[in-house]
Amino acid sequence: MSAFAEFVPPPECPVFEPSWEDFSDPLGFINKIRPIAEKTGICKIRPPEDWQPPFACDVRNFRFTPRVQRLNELEALTRVKLNFLDQIAKFWELQGSKIRFPHVERKVLDLYQLSKIVSSEGGFETVCKDKRWSKVASRMGFPSGKGTGSLLRSHYERILYPYELFQSGATLTVSSRENKEPKGLKIFGTSPKMVGLEIVSAGKDPFWLTCNFSADTEQQIRTVTVSISILTPALLSIHSDDGFNRKQRHLKAQAFIDLYLCLVCGRGDEEDRLLLCDGCDDSYHTFCLIPPLQDVPKGDWRCPKCVAECSKPREAFGFEQAVREYSLQSFGEMADQFKSDYFNMPVHMVPTELVEKEFWRLVSSIEEDVIVEYGADISSKEVGSGFPVRDGRRRLLGDEEEYANSGWNLNNMPVLEQSVLTHINVDISGMKVPWLYVGMCFSSFCWHIEDHWSYSINFLHWGEPKTWYGVPASAAEQLEAVMKKLAPELFDSQPDLLHQLVTIMNPNVLMEHGVPVYRTNQCAGEFVVTFPRAYHSGFNQGYNFAEAVNFCTADWLPMGRQCVAHYRRLHRYCVFSHEELLCKMAADPESLDVELAAAVFKEMGEMMEEETKLRQAVQEMGVLSSEQEVFELLPDDERQCHKCKTTCFLSALTCSCSPDRLVCLHHAADLCDCPLGNKCLRFRYDLEEFPSMLYGVKTRAQSYDTWSKRVTEALAADQKNKKDLIELKVLLEDAEDRKYPEKALFRRLREMVKEAETCSSVAQLRLRSESSRNRTKLTVDELKAFVDQLYRLPCIISQARQVKELLENVEDFHERAQVALSDEMPDSSKLQALLDLGSGLDVELPELPRLKQELQQARWLDEVRVTLSEPHRVTLELMKRLIDSGVGLAPHHAVEKAMAELQEILTVSERWEDKARACLQARPRHSMVTLESIVLEARNIPAYLPNILALRDALQKAKEWTSKVEAIQSGSSYAYLEQLESLLARGRSIPVRLDPLAQVESQVAAARAWRERTARTFLKKNSTYTLLQVLSPRVDIGVYGNSKSKRKRVKELMEKERGGFDPDALSDLEESLEEVREPATVVAAFKAKEQKEVESIHSLRAANLAKMAMADRIEEVKFCLCRKTASGFMLQCELCKDWFHGACVPLPKTGSQKKLGVGWQSNSKDSKFLCPLCQRSRRPRLETILSLLVSLQKLPVRLPEGEALQCLTERAMSWQDRARQSLATEELSSALAKLSVLSQRMVEQAAREKTEKIINAELQKAAANPDLPHLTSVALSLPTLHSLKTPLVPRSLEPPVLELSLQAKAQLEELMMLGDLLEVSLDETQHIWRILQATHPPSEERFLVGLELGLGGKPKKKKLKLNLDKNREMKQLAKRLAKEEKERKRKEKAAAKAEAIREGLEKRKEKKILDIPSKYDWSGAEDSNDENAVCAAKNCQRPCKDKVS
Repeated sequence: MSAFAEFVPPPECPVFEPSWEDFSDPLGFINKIRPIAEKTGICKIRPPEDWQPPFACDVRNFRFTPRVQRLNELEALTRVKLNFLDQIAKFWELQGSKIRFPHVERKVLDLYQLSKIVSSEGGFETVCKDKRWSKVASRMGFPSGKGTGSLLRSHYERILYPYELFQSGATLTVSSRENKEPKGLKIFGTSPKMVGLEIVSAGKDPFWLTCNFSADTEQQIRTVTVSISILTPALLSIHSDDGFNRKQRHLKAQAFIDLYLCLVCGRGDEEDRLLLCDGCDDSYHTFCLIPPLQDVPKGDWRCPKCVAECSKPREAFGFEQAVREYSLQSFGEMADQFKSDYFNMPVHMVPTELVEKEFWRLVSSIEEDVIVEYGADISSKEVGSGFPVRDGRRRLLGDEEEYANSGWNLNNMPVLEQSVLTHINVDISGMKVPWLYVGMCFSSFCWHIEDHWSYSINFLHWGEPKTWYGVPASAAEQLEAVMKKLAPELFDSQPDLLHQLVTIMNPNVLMEHGVPVYRTNQCAGEFVVTFPRAYHSGFNQGYNFAEAVNFCTADWLPMGRQCVAHYRRLHRYCVFSHEELLCKMAADPESLDVELAAAVFKEMGEMMEEETKLRQAVQEMGVLSSEQEVFELLPDDERQCHKCKTTCFLSALTCSCSPDRLVCLHHAADLCDCPLGNKCLRFRYDLEEFPSMLYGVKTRAQSYDTWSKRVTEALAADQKNKKDLIELKVLLEDAEDRKYPEKALFRRLREMVKEAETCSSVAQLRLRSESSRNRTKLTVDELKAFVDQLYRLPCIISQARQVKELLENVEDFHERAQVALSDEMPDSSKLQALLDLGSGLDVELPELPRLKQELQQARWLDEVRVTLSEPHRVTLELMKRLIDSGVGLAPHHAVEKAMAELQEILTVSERWEDKARACLQARPRHSMVTLESIVLEARNIPAYLPNILALRDALQKAKEWTSKVEAIQSGSSYAYLEQLESLLARGRSIPVRLDPLAQVESQVAAARAWRERTARTFLKKNSTYTLLQVLSPRVDIGVYGNSKSKRKRVKELMEKERGGFDPDALSDLEESLEEVREPATVVAAFKAKEQKEVESIHSLRAANLAKMAMADRIEEVKFCLCRKTASGFMLQCELCKDWFHGACVPLPKTGSQKKLGVGWQSNSKDSKFLCPLCQRSRRPRLETILSLLVSLQKLPVRLPEGEALQCLTERAMSWQDRARQSLATEELSSALAKLSVLSQRMVEQAAREKTEKIINAELQKAAANPDLPHLTSVALSLPTLHSLKTPLVPRSLEPPVLELSLQAKAQLEELMMLGDLLEVSLDETQHIWRILQATHPPSEERFLVGLELGLGGKPKKKKLKLNLDKNREMKQLAKRLAKEEKERKRKEKAAAKAEAIREGLEKRKEKKILDIPSKYDWSGAEDSNDENAVCAAKNCQRPCKDKVS
């Protein structure tokens, strides 16, 4: 398309979007839009959004074979050009030459355009004669002034002029020539020498075109090389071929002079110039040919006769079928891949405008050949329709039933009642049975009109858009004329070319020649409708699936008759007989639509008139024989006119010479040359039968007029003569049953009936009271208009009278409401009654809002009045709510007055509330006098003020607190710390300044400081006991675990070990102290606990001593804190007499812990072991306790701990007195003196042993030295020193040092037990312990060990067998004790220093103590000096704190 560089899209066709009402009648809607749409030939219809039919094709089994389309063969002008070039190439090929396409101005010369322009200028001779080659070059677009015209002439003369001569038949003219050797013959000037011509077909593969041309002998050889990529076999590969041998016919005169003569000149001379045809063996001189040849051609050569015979007309153009069969999936993959590769982008991103321009560029291009495939004209009867169909093959599901019955289903549209095709019984594929189309990018459908010029409708199920072009029916002949004018060669070979759907022409070319063209893009889910005789074409934007079918309405009948006449002129076959269709419809007029009946009546009349004339003409010709024939029983191909191929039905002419041949009456003269008497007229109906057929159709058509008259009278009746609604419905149903046309009267009747039914239903709804809540109310004006509408209807409505009564009630309400609203003071009861009345009228009354407004005002005033009458209920929130609700009311003088009163009370109340809040939050706090004055002033405010009430309550609490403090201070005894702490907490929470509060805080702080100091003195680090528990007599004797589990376990354990011991008898001294506040009662309770403690320890000791008697069942006996059986090294507590594992308890400290074993055991007799349960505290000395008691006496506060400490001190001093009295006896005094002497001897013995050890070590060193051999004998004699018996040996190997009487010993043991119960360190306990230790025999062991003691000997009496390695255990214990001793000394120094500093600080701050909560747990603030302070055992199993179970 050289004349159109870029495609310009034509204007858009109309697009219609029907409503659901219009969409319900497909053919009615199309008839409605026909006046607009037929002006453009095509239109697009968008269904409602919710109309989305499911795709019903069986995708898995869908198989089809598409057509192959070469785009540049579709366009008419391009195909003409290709055909021309093919003929040129074939001509020169038959001449034995290869054609070379020349280049002009660096582009291939368009030989077809050059031929057309030269022909339009008068031909080659005229152009040369008039020297118009410059004009030819200008018309071809070449610039002037470069000698292009001469070059064009040269190329024309070499290539085109011989072909034109051949086409004109000049080469076949035989004439004699006189010139024997016309050398240098030139036609119209110099004739360039032609080197050679060749055509090489490459099928579909690209080839290289090479053109070599040589000029005259004076000129140099010019060579031109061209490269073109081509895919069509019609295009040419042109190159110089030097491989061909020059073929010359050198004929010898003697042998062939009579055999080979030139058919032009008749002579046989000039043998070297005589050519022999390779086709027929005729001979010609090269100079006798037209045009003459300068040289013998290369290759095979054909004479002009053979060339003419080989140049037969081309076969009709058509599409080839593809070799491959596709499924929908495989075709879609191929189509998407093609489009994506072609545009180099995803298919969904390619703009439709780009595809459209590229399509028209490709179809107009000779150089580029793009091949696509198109699955067109696939019968839905074979593969299934895209719409749901009731064919019994599968069950319809869901909404498929609805779409299967839809008139827009293309399977239903051709056979709708208004469609003409429904009266054709056979299924015409493509017309009554839809065809399917599977397209890909660039696949196209060419310019065509539908068969019989019928309507067509196309639905795009899914996929990319389809671009359409349409020409209205009014321009159909104009389009045909333009195409014939621009491409006459195509129509010469195919007169019905436009009916073959194989030719397309650019819309811009048609528009240039005045043809109106319109376009549209059909998207998925849209319809495109083409109107009768509207030419249309288009192409697919990409992979898609469409379905199309034909239909015919009443307005098509005249077009159908014209189409048959047109087919008769073109000798084209008919799809069906138009005459047969009309007669069939006329035979059953009641089944026809009224409009269709009218159209059939008109067409039948014209058809009968024409048939009558034709029969008369045949009779006038002399055909006298006639016979009736039932043509519909014959197949269509047996009743076609032999001349025009029209299907005959009403009549036909036959002859006895050929009974199977017949012609229509239009071609009666073309049947045969037989006499007319041999011919017979065959007819379907006699002429007398036509009037009866017409009468039935006429009656059907005229029944509408009778109905129309009745409807007009009913709609125009006055008030008195109105008909009932039922009568109008009968007329409407009659029209619908008879299928009368949807004209204005029909529509008006339907509207009137619909309006009357609507008014009737509305009236019933308004008069029904139970459903009035959920519907919209009418206004008074609407009610009046509704009443007027009811009385204006052309029929009678039974509810009209009741609606009028409702209007009268509304007017009465209006009058009463006006009276009520005019009152100066609104009456709430009266207003409420009117509101109730108006609400029941089911009409939107304008007075109701005002009545509701005044009712709200009255109710608000009532609420304000009731609220202010009860001041205790008037809160600030209530007043604000009343004010807020009053602000939303309409203005009223009473409302404004009440609002002002409320606002005043609210302002005063808020001011006093803020003042009271400030007093409650003031720092420093206000005095009671100030607050009392505020409370008195706010007493008269008529509102509920929470801050004032809170202030009043705070004053009351402050007075009560002050009185309690004064009562305590004026009492005979001090208050307990708990009482003062409670008062302090309450006083701090009162927002009033309390003068005694600081004094109470000071007293509480001093008491707490004393308690913390005492706790540091008594409690061990990480102690599980409280200070009061430590100072009080034990109540948990024999119970193992912490305080949480003691009561639970004491009963079970004690019953098992001690039999009748009752744990319920043990009570807590702390509870007694809390209940008993008198000092005498406290002391008595303490004494009672002491007695219980002594009794319990006696029982426990007896039970523990009884364990050792169970030697045979020792594995079952539980020992130690862990309550497990005996194992390893064990110690016996001196107080409770229970045994403890060495790994569970801290060992008692001795002077030397470097060695363990029996020696350690004997030395440890000076070390006293008390278990952690028996020694619960640090056990400070009595002097320290006395200093604490002095500090306690200074406190004006009673503490349970202080009273317990006083009782403990009194108990300790009492025991001390008893111990001193016992030790003062003569027997015990002498025992103490003896022990002193023994102690001195033991010290001396220890020093002597140390000296011997040093000497022994030095002698061993000397003996080991080889330089001192003389000392060896001395060293060897040293061991004898160790065998000497020293005066003092370990007590474990000697008899008792002291011997006391049984009475004295029992007395000492009792005193020792009572002293060990005291949590106080006294010197007397140590004296008694030493005496008792000196009286113990060596067999009384306090330690249980394994079978081996480490000294090589066995104990004489074994109480327990233990399976543990003693030596290893003793070494571990020695290391641990040494480490503990070192750590203890370090901590003692640090603790002494810290204690001195702390005491100095306490004395300094004694007068000024702040009540600050302690940051520390003073029960574990200092390291214990006692061996039981921290358990040193590596694997101690003693539970402590929260780990105690």
